[in-house]
Amino acid sequence: MKWLKVIILSLAFIGLAGCSEQPSPEETFKGYMAAWENQEYGTMYGLLGEDSKEKISEAEFTERYKKIYKDINVSELKVTYSLPEEEQEYDQEETQTFAYEASMDSMAGTINFSHEAELVFEEDDDNMRWAVKWNPSMIFAGMEEGDTIYPETLSPERGEIFGKDGEGLAVNGTIQEVGLVPSRMEGDEEEAKDGLSEILNISVESIEQKLNQSWVKADSYVPIGSVANDDEEKIAAIKELSGTQFNEIDNARVYPLGKAAAHLTGYVDDITAEQLKEREGEGYTSNDKVGQTGLERVMEQQLRGTPGGKVSILDENNEVKEVLAEKPASDGEDLTLTIQTDVQKSVYDQLKGDSGSATAINPSTGEVSALVSAPSYNPNQFVLGMSQERRKELTENSDRPLVNKFTKTYSPGSTFKPITASIGLESGTINPVTEMSIPERTYSEEGWGGYSVTRVPGANEEKQVNLRDALIRSDNIYFARSILDIGGETFLEQAKDFGFGEDIPLAYPISSSQILNGDSFGSNEPLLADTGYGQGEVQMSTLHLAMTYTPFMNEGTMLKPVLMNNEENGQAWHENIMSPETASTVRESLQAVVENENGTGYEPQVEGLELAGKTGTAELKQSLDQENAQENGWFIAWDTENPDLMVSMMIEDVEGGSHYVVPKVKNVFKEMR
Repeated sequence: MKWLKVIILSLAFIGLAGCSEQPSPEETFKGYMAAWENQEYGTMYGLLGEDSKEKISEAEFTERYKKIYKDINVSELKVTYSLPEEEQEYDQEETQTFAYEASMDSMAGTINFSHEAELVFEEDDDNMRWAVKWNPSMIFAGMEEGDTIYPETLSPERGEIFGKDGEGLAVNGTIQEVGLVPSRMEGDEEEAKDGLSEILNISVESIEQKLNQSWVKADSYVPIGSVANDDEEKIAAIKELSGTQFNEIDNARVYPLGKAAAHLTGYVDDITAEQLKEREGEGYTSNDKVGQTGLERVMEQQLRGTPGGKVSILDENNEVKEVLAEKPASDGEDLTLTIQTDVQKSVYDQLKGDSGSATAINPSTGEVSALVSAPSYNPNQFVLGMSQERRKELTENSDRPLVNKFTKTYSPGSTFKPITASIGLESGTINPVTEMSIPERTYSEEGWGGYSVTRVPGANEEKQVNLRDALIRSDNIYFARSILDIGGETFLEQAKDFGFGEDIPLAYPISSSQILNGDSFGSNEPLLADTGYGQGEVQMSTLHLAMTYTPFMNEGTMLKPVLMNNEENGQAWHENIMSPETASTVRESLQAVVENENGTGYEPQVEGLELAGKTGTAELKQSLDQENAQENGWFIAWDTENPDLMVSMMIEDVEGGSHYVVPKVKNVFKEMR
């Protein structure tokens, strides 16, 4: 019995020893793969063998994975494998291998590879375990010690912007990069630097900084700036300077209309650190250019296209050893606008030298033919390389040439009167043939606190005034009294049909127009009276003003503005906002504004032109009793014989108000005939 008990206890001990947990390579393998999927690099490193840890520290291991995965934009990392279903016995003296497949998304598409993990058994006084035998091939199967991963962004070709006539507005062309080679300056270093400074409009200090960069050697070519490919005068002058050299740059952005379309096209420039952060995850790099203003910015996504990518393994000599993934770039979309380049240039030529805004449209279709802001700037300067001094000068210039004025709103003055006339006719408060008695030069009501509405000089002669007379002579009192009869609430409600307070339905963002700063006129009759002739708090853009005149030509329907040539034109923005009879009545009166010798748009006469339109002079008063306020001049007109062009122009701070603008608008029609 005693021996039996000993045998039983011995067997029990052996059984317990057999059942105690022994380290298995599968558990280490599964733990490493799970940590890899979750990018838990500390856990991964902890599962490496001691020999592997001697070759790479935890900090180096972690940083290497992080940098590679960040550089190639890794996501959706998945690892799959199959392990034996039945428990295995492993020889601790042998290396064990387990096959796996890895998959990850990257900047160049999906990277897939198959590999094997090797595990070794390690034992010391306190521990025994299976550990991963690591080497660079576990990052990517083809990697060896000394290899590196090279991510390469494949940039798409930027889409181009064209006018309706096929002329380029923003295209990919060629420019001439200008540089200096120090060894060729032959003692004329100062002359070369001074000459380039003057020609390229950059400071000598900036040139010297570039020449003094650490990498520059005597025979190095040092880029200094660029000139337009067709600027023969500058190119010839630069060639006369010692040490200069040209380098042709293809696929550079070129703006053929220059200043004439600067605010429309905008420009591309180097992406800033802030923009790079804002666009993180969109495939931009610090070497990219991005649309900064205008359509280049508004249509950045369409124009830019989709970048491609390439991820390669490079050997110690930086030679491509293996391409892990490659995705071609998808070029940007070309855009064709409704802009007519000859109209754009003509309108700009009339506006340059002044400060203001102008829009041209086809009033029969709603297509936008020109969008102009002045003063302007040359967008090519940003592409050719603009010094910080010049950038600062443009930004701080009191004329503010970088400000886009065709997107902004202004007091429209008397060009607003046809809107008041239409609402009055539709509401029944204006009868076109009924004469209003206006015996005095000024008009006021009890309770106005001494404020009065003053007639413009040309209207003073008429004492009995109907709607036609009031539009021809631009009678402020007629429209002030008319809007008082209409009433503020009715006027605001019907003004909504003209798009006030709405977003302008255009691909290019334009500020919305307003009647009031608030929701109601309340008891403020002087403000209501001023609103009737386009003063008060009324604010409109030149584009919106033009669209509000389209009902006079389209049986009472206001058209939607169209800028993209592939959009359907002739679409209603607001339908039937006035009857065809009202449209006809106002249209005939606006024709008389230009054709009648008493009309404010009569002078100067242009033989052969049949125009209709309305003048406006907006006084920018800060208070009702202010005198000698700045005046902005307006004129909007269209060709009644060939109704495919309407021009709306506003010029700031001019003597004579609208009389300064009328000949400029007429000049556009003369040129376009």
